[in-house]
Amino acid sequence: MLSEVIAVPPLQRPARADVPADLTWDLTAIYATPEAWEADLGRLEQDTAAVAAFRGRLANGGPADLLGCLRASDALRERLVKVTSYASLHGSADGTDPRYQAWSARVGAAGARIAAATAFLETELLAVPDDVLAQAFAAEPALSAYRRQIEEIRDRRAHMLAPATEEALGVLSEALAAPAGIYRRAVAADLDFPTVRDEAGAEIQASVARLEGLMQSRDRAVRAQAAQARLEGLRRHRTTLAGLLAAMINRNVALARLRGYDSAEAMFLEPQHVPLTVYRSVLDVIHDEMAPHVRRLVGLRRRLNDIDTMRGYDLGAPLDPEFSPEATFAEGQGLIRAALAPLGEEYQVILADAFAHRWVDLAENQGKSHGAFCNTTYGVHSYVMMTWTNRMRNVFTLAHELGHAGHGMLAMRNQRIGDTRASRFFIEAPSTCNEMLLGRHILAGSADPRMRRWVGVQFLGTFLHNFVTHLLQGHLEHRLYALAEAGEPLTLAAIAGTQHEVYARFYGDTVAVDEGMSLDWMTVPHYYTGLYPFTYAAGLACGHAVAEAIGREGTPAAERWVATLKAGGTRPPLELMRMAGVDMTTAAPLRRAVAYFGELVGEVERAFLLDERD
Repeated sequence: MLSEVIAVPPLQRPARADVPADLTWDLTAIYATPEAWEADLGRLEQDTAAVAAFRGRLANGGPADLLGCLRASDALRERLVKVTSYASLHGSADGTDPRYQAWSARVGAAGARIAAATAFLETELLAVPDDVLAQAFAAEPALSAYRRQIEEIRDRRAHMLAPATEEALGVLSEALAAPAGIYRRAVAADLDFPTVRDEAGAEIQASVARLEGLMQSRDRAVRAQAAQARLEGLRRHRTTLAGLLAAMINRNVALARLRGYDSAEAMFLEPQHVPLTVYRSVLDVIHDEMAPHVRRLVGLRRRLNDIDTMRGYDLGAPLDPEFSPEATFAEGQGLIRAALAPLGEEYQVILADAFAHRWVDLAENQGKSHGAFCNTTYGVHSYVMMTWTNRMRNVFTLAHELGHAGHGMLAMRNQRIGDTRASRFFIEAPSTCNEMLLGRHILAGSADPRMRRWVGVQFLGTFLHNFVTHLLQGHLEHRLYALAEAGEPLTLAAIAGTQHEVYARFYGDTVAVDEGMSLDWMTVPHYYTGLYPFTYAAGLACGHAVAEAIGREGTPAAERWVATLKAGGTRPPLELMRMAGVDMTTAAPLRRAVAYFGELVGEVERAFLLDERD
């Protein structure tokens, strides 16, 4: 039997060692013991040497050398992924443990050495004449598995530097990645907040995740004190984290100029295979067309909660605070399996394995990363991190992350390691599609008006998360890069002021943007990964379109979708989306999704109006 999940831990969150094992993920599937991980970490040197042995032998385009080097590189990547995942997942489960911090540092150092030792692969592939490469493909059919990888490298030739410079950048890769690593450690271990009281008056230890939860309380006083505690904690580190973010952005601007890109955004969009026009369409179309609907929803939230002036901490005020359906983990499993049944037996087997073999980390403990994510470790399986509090909302979160897991597993089982991961532009489509399918399943099985209204509110939450929260993060990112490229210093005042302007432009006079909102950028890790936030909106637009198609067509649409997931990263994202029946080169899917959000707002408004009349 699954151990009981404690929804509201006491003042001191439990140490990781005190969490029942069945509420944690089982990382022994990667390595049975830390000693086994240590041994594989050591073997990376041999794998690196196996790749480096081909240095100087690729430029002549000999098919045997090309194939041998690429296969050795795959073997190196597979071991590095396992070694990195093991250290990273332990660190995510408890970022305060010095041992895991040391593991992450050692993996980072190993990655830097590998990058430096294998940088020749790209530079030598670029030197192979086109006709010689064509002859190699003709002579060695097994090279066809690497055609896309080779073509992508050669497509970047205009932005590749001299071999010595590329190798120098490889040597410096760990130092260049320092802002992101420092940020992760700071948020996990150093952000310290005052203790706060929950709705029952119990004093609890605050964390980023806990405070975000409290700012969705039905009690405005609880929301306000949580926001104040969050602000006090963030203030202590705002100068440091502003410096980190500025360093990351300025680093990227410098690298883009060094490589001859028009902008840092162009540099990040190229490997995502997203045209600048599509990127700007996602940012602008959704922003401008969502704003009126969101302002209407803010007005409804203000009225239902009897608020005079809406502040940042009121944006999460519940629309129906008296109704928060519960769900145990076992009940959540059943709902998810039933909702995703249209995706077929192969997908069901993945879900069954996830639940039976502890792919999911459920408990809250000291040092655990906030939020939720999925990590698919090639050659092993997927892992999901979240915190389960026995609420129905957890079921939607789990369905979302299992969307990533299903995608990762289907791709892993059908593609070599270099072709498993799709572009970020596509990556959120499988997860949001799962959320849509889950909500539709619950609606189909419930005649309870309140439950149906609650599902509508959950859909609103998904759209607000992807089409507002992350999209506005994308707008901030866009504006900060524009400032940096114009030579403007990214000071704390500049970053916080730009954040304020982004919110004020979107919400208009419906929300009083305060200091706490102006520091929201401090808790967003995506700024350290390069044009990630905007992809959430693109993924939801695609996921919404696919879920609608499955609802209309049934099996044919579901089979198209599963085939698309199996394709992994073998096609650019716009082609993958077309494979699933969605054309994201036009704004039509974006506008359909925004229109659906507007319909949801109208339905929820009418539902609450009827409730008031009753």
